[in-house]
Amino acid sequence: MEQELMRIGVSLPDNLLNKFDSIIEGRGYSSRSEGIRDSIRTYINQYEWMSDIRGRRVGTITIIYDHTKRGLSNAVADIQHDYSDLIKSSVHIHLDHDNCLEVIIFDGEGELIKEMDERLMALKGVKYVKLNTAPPAEKI
Repeated sequence: MEQELMRIGVSLPDNLLNKFDSIIEGRGYSSRSEGIRDSIRTYINQYEWMSDIRGRRVGTITIIYDHTKRGLSNAVADIQHDYSDLIKSSVHIHLDHDNCLEVIIFDGEGELIKEMDERLMALKGVKYVKLNTAPPAEKI
């Protein structure tokens, strides 16, 4: 059964659109719209997977952000302090003059981990966030 298609408008920076177009061409999509639909489906699946994180979890959150954005470094640190009981360690490196990478290693309640991850994602100037979780060793 075919669903009705809705038209939307999206504003993107040139470099992001050029990268996207290159990827969809390389993957053989028939149109940009099909690539966008596939990307949205993937995003929804990832979100639904993240929404189901419950119980004790261990893992990492990797973030890349522009430390030159006013207040961003402090906001990242403040969020980490809010979840200090979950965070076991973190590593911070400078990728270039403007960008930093942090890997946050955690052990704790999945719903709190998801909450921390979503707060980091919502910060303006954060360019990349990747959550990786696993059950604790005794459950594997």
